[in-house]
Amino acid sequence: MAMLMGLRNLERGDLTMHGFRSTFRDWSAEETSYPREVCEQALAHNRQDKAEAAYFRTDLFEKRRAMMEEWAEYGCSKKADKTQISGP
Repeated sequence: MAMLMGLRNLERGDLTMHGFRSTFRDWSAEETSYPREVCEQALAHNRQDKAEAAYFRTDLFEKRRAMMEEWAEYGCSKKADKTQISGP
């Protein structure tokens, strides 16, 4: 909700939170070697397989923390500055 309010305060109706989440997922798949489980956990996605969900009890916190530090570095990098941000 904080990010959504930030977009509203910036009067950026052309951007969506889903767009940020989608960009993160693309980046994590294409630019990192983090396992899919870590990426999905960072997005708070639920597991479809109920049996797997019953046995998977970790939050992968340390791996998610490291990944989010890399995401922050990417977001502040020159490479990210050159990326065209578009709306929905």
